[in-house]
Parts: sequence; structure tokens; C-alpha cells
Amino acid sequence: MHIEFLGAAAEVTGSCHLLSVDGRRVLLDCGLIQGRARDEARNRDAFPFDPAGLDAVVLSHAHIDHSGRLPLLVKRGFRGPVYTHAASRDLARIMLRDAGYLQEREAEWQNRKRERKGLPAVEPLYTVADAEACLGQFVALGYGETRDLLPGVSARLLDAGHILGSSIVEMFLREGAREVKLVFSGDLGQAGAPILRDPTAVREADVVILESTYGDRLHRARDETLAELAEILRAAAGRGNVLIPAFAVGRSQELLYLLGSHFEDWNVGAWQVFLDSPMAIEATEVYARHPELYDREATARWRAHGERSLPNLRLTATPEESMAINRIASGALIIAASGMCTGGRIRHHLKHNVWRRDCHLIIVGFQARGTPGRALVDGARHLRLWGETVRVQARVHTIGGLSAHADQAGLCGWYAGFEGRPPVVLVHGEPDKQAALAQRLAQDHRAPVRIAQRGERLELAPAE
Repeated sequence: MHIEFLGAAAEVTGSCHLLSVDGRRVLLDCGLIQGRARDEARNRDAFPFDPAGLDAVVLSHAHIDHSGRLPLLVKRGFRGPVYTHAASRDLARIMLRDAGYLQEREAEWQNRKRERKGLPAVEPLYTVADAEACLGQFVALGYGETRDLLPGVSARLLDAGHILGSSIVEMFLREGAREVKLVFSGDLGQAGAPILRDPTAVREADVVILESTYGDRLHRARDETLAELAEILRAAAGRGNVLIPAFAVGRSQELLYLLGSHFEDWNVGAWQVFLDSPMAIEATEVYARHPELYDREATARWRAHGERSLPNLRLTATPEESMAINRIASGALIIAASGMCTGGRIRHHLKHNVWRRDCHLIIVGFQARGTPGRALVDGARHLRLWGETVRVQARVHTIGGLSAHADQAGLCGWYAGFEGRPPVVLVHGEPDKQAALAQRLAQDHRAPVRIAQRGERLELAPAE
């Protein structure tokens, strides 16, 4: 009985962990590697296992760095079920189709260049049709439901509070006389974040697999964060446009909720608010279909207002509607994907606005190394967009308190809920952040900690 760490080990993206129990094999997540071109090229590598030999996949949530290689897994031979929360299934339907479309477009763009050079064409990593085929293997679960997946393997999902449907995965494993409970955190949300409930506390585990995205820092207090966001909007009103690169799933919906909740005191009515992302628009509709997953405050607001709390919101689904926004010189508040500025419509808005001194760019999410978003956070004065170098004169604001991930205190606090201090393995984080979290867990909680390395294999046994 063991687990192998095959992705998001000493890095943030590409979550992928393989459980082997009495000859049966279950994959926890199968995410896309994101970041620099050489990192993303690894997505084409062969899986370090036979996809046809897998018995099942358990998906913690729909974000593409956790789900994005599932169509490729199926394309290469996996035929088993993909267990996930019902809301994650609904969101994955949107995200994987979009990922397939982007893969097709990328291959088409590459092949135009390759043809001119006399080079052979490349195939997309996977297509929209591949994504559709993959979705047929999804099996929806609810929170708190224990499901027997295979002989000797059961699973239960608990609310992780990260995005809609995000799950902490409890795996109950049995091999001969040995019984082991493994808890995989998935991505943990911040306590007190809008819309969703706080991450569920877990008391028992023999081993904990813990994310560490923000393992080296504390987020700014939420009230201070909201005050800063309000001040930016007041200062910018009537003096240019505001751009907010936002992940289509999770962050976009949170921003709309906050704008609606603070409509009067933030003077949101002074702006034309655009949600300029077809995927974010679809994801917002999924959020609207699952109010049973909201926290108490969001439930009350939903009952009072439904979807009508932001009257000046425009959902711009078509390319023509999106292009029309760029004719607005002032007064537009534009929320657009992608969150790290690696693609999507935000890049068009950057091209039309980021060189303006009266533009405000608000960064509200994690920016991986090698991405344009990270470059902007780090103070880049120029940005390369479609072969053109654009000067950056916009004011760049980094609003860390809106992160959908728990910070160091949140991660440590969640781990502190376990009885007996089970061993913990850190995944899904950059090495310096993992080292800081490991030190804090060991010092403050006497936790036996290790940092997973790619390809490492850990034998599983009941805790002493």
C-alpha cells in the first residue's frame, strides 16, 4: 500500500498522486501543468503509469491544474470512473471543454508557423471531443457520503471551501489486516471568504497530504483588503478603466458577490461592470444552480436578491461584445480571464489599457512563476502581446487578501484539528513556501513533515 507523487510535487500545478492498494490503482487528481513553455511541454509526456491499468480517479475540484489532463488520460486508455462532487462535475464540464478548445487553437496557431517553415504539423494535446468523451466517465458524489470505490478502497468528500464543489478527500484503504486513512486536502479555502463555507475540520488520519500554495505568508486581513479595494475604485472613478484578471471559476464569482454586497458604499453604480469571459459567465450560472453550498450570509443574500444585486453588470459572451469594451476610455470595470494573464480576453484589454497612466490593474489571485501576471506583480515595465511590446504605465495593485487559498495560519490551523499529529506530506507549492510551512508545522504543532518530490513513493501504514 503506497502513494506516488507524480505532479504538483515541489511545484504548484499539475496535481497528480497515485494510490496503490492490493493491486488496485486510484489516481487523486490529474491536473494540467501550467507556467513557462518548457513546463507546459511536459503535459505531452507519457504518464508514468499505464492509464488503462487505472481503476478509478478521485478529483478534488474542477480547477484545470487539478483536472486538466483527464481528457488526455481517457484518450490514452483510461476507462474507469472519475468520482467528484456534483458541482465539480458541472464546473469541469465547462472548464475541460474550454481547455480542449484552447488546445485546438494553440495547435492551429503552431501549425501555421510550422507550415511556413516546412515542419510537420503537431496534434493538439486533446480536443473538445476528447473532453466530451472524458465527461461521460464522471460520477457525482455529495459531501459527507462514503462511497465504496473498489474492494478495499472507499472515499468520502468534505467541503474544502476553495471553489464551488471543492473537496477534501478522505480515503479509507484496506490491504490484508492493515487499514489506513489518508486525507488529501485538495486546495483549502480561506475561512470567512464570501459565498462558500469554511473548510471542514477533520479529526482523524494516518497520513495527511496537504497543499502549500501560500505556506510562507499570511494574507492581509479581509476588512483591510476590502477597504483597499474600495479605495482603488473610488480613486479611479471617472479617471480611466479598471482591469481585474480573474480566474473564471471562483474568483470571478467572488468579485461579483463583493461588488453587489458593497454596491452603495463602494459607489459601484458609477461603473460599467463587465464580466468578459464566456467560461466565467457559464460558471456563474453553475454557482446560481447550487445555492445549497453557500454559507449563511450568501444564502440570505440569495434569498433576498437572487441574481439581481448588481444591476449595472453586463455579461459579454460574444467576441463582438468584448471588442466593443475597448472603445471605452473611462468608466469600465472589466473582470476577464485568464487569472494569470496567460491567455483569454484579459490580454486584449491589457493591450488597449495597460499603457495608459489612468488605468488601474488589480491582481487578485496567485501568479505562477513565468506568467505575464507574475511579471506585472514583480514590476515589469514592458509586456509582450502578440509580438508587440507594450509599455506598462498602469498602476498595478496586488490584493492578496482575496486569495481562494488558505494562508500559512489557515493551513496550520486546519492541520491542528487532527488528533495525534499524523505525518503530513506537502504538495502543491513552490519549494521556498513549502520549506517555510514545514518549519512552522514542525515548530508549532510537532508535526512529522516531509516535502513530496516528483516520482517519490511513500509506503502507507497506520499511524503509531
